[in-house]
Amino acid sequence: MSAVRIVLALIRGIVADRAELAAENLALRQQLAVLSEKKRRPRLRKRDRIFWAWLSRFWSNWRSVLVIVQPETVVRWHQHGFRLYWRWKSRSRKPGRPPIDAEIRKLVRRMSRENPSWGVPRIQSELALLGHIVCETTVRKYRVRHRKPPSQTWRTFLDNHARDIVAIDFFTVPTATFRILFAFVVLRHDRRRVVHFNVTAHPTAQWTAQQIVQAFPDDESPRFLLRDRDSIYGDFFRQRIKHMGIEEVITAPRSPWQNPYVERIGGSIRRECLNRVIVLNERHLSRILSSYFSYYHESRTHLSLNRNSPVPREIEPPERGKVIAIPQVGGLHHRYRRAA
Repeated sequence: MSAVRIVLALIRGIVADRAELAAENLALRQQLAVLSEKKRRPRLRKRDRIFWAWLSRFWSNWRSVLVIVQPETVVRWHQHGFRLYWRWKSRSRKPGRPPIDAEIRKLVRRMSRENPSWGVPRIQSELALLGHIVCETTVRKYRVRHRKPPSQTWRTFLDNHARDIVAIDFFTVPTATFRILFAFVVLRHDRRRVVHFNVTAHPTAQWTAQQIVQAFPDDESPRFLLRDRDSIYGDFFRQRIKHMGIEEVITAPRSPWQNPYVERIGGSIRRECLNRVIVLNERHLSRILSSYFSYYHESRTHLSLNRNSPVPREIEPPERGKVIAIPQVGGLHHRYRRAA
């Protein structure tokens, strides 16, 4: 009998608990009904929305007890949470472009600091020859800015028959004693190579003609010779050129742009060398120009030569070693190589 009493008591307790739970649910629903009838609904916090979105995932009968908001609102909360989740999951770990290596940044600053006259294309060309491929925007961002703006480039022409064209020109150089020296340059158009130069204090037509003979001694004469209308190119000079089988192409009066390559190299010599030294005499000027042309042919890069020098330089990848600087033209310029 004791066992029967225990079972009956347990059943009575379960029935009483269910009745109490039902009464509690009825009271809560009545209060929710009163709240829902009010014009001003209570505000739900973020954690309330998260609770209902989570409950809708795990209880299929959640709509039957929802009173405060509409079921579509809970579905919208869940969709918004889904979008936030995938936005967080798909976020970029490192936003923006990959950073430029510290070595390249230091190298750009070093080149621009050691070569104040170099512009962005020159630095970019040197970096490419060292195995660093960077865009002009990157070089412009990290280079050291100087007060003096970089020199502008000339528009070039005479692309046809470049191997058969040479250009000649004089430019003057003052000395320390205020004498005027004349430097004569013979330039080939194909690789911008200076095939001959000389210096004199008293240029004549005979002296100038002899320079052409020395520039092309062994039947290496070009087909065309481009020059201006300077009176130094007199009858003796023209006859000597004609006997060598060279046809003269004379520019229009006061039109240096018609002979751009040799005019530009004259400007480059002044900007990159002669404007930074004091010339003592003819021998001193010849030594300076010889040093500069060695740098010009073997190291200096040119945009028109695919960012290479007249004597082509090979590209040195980073695995060959660290970058070293070789001073040239007395330290006015530098050549950068990989140390083996």
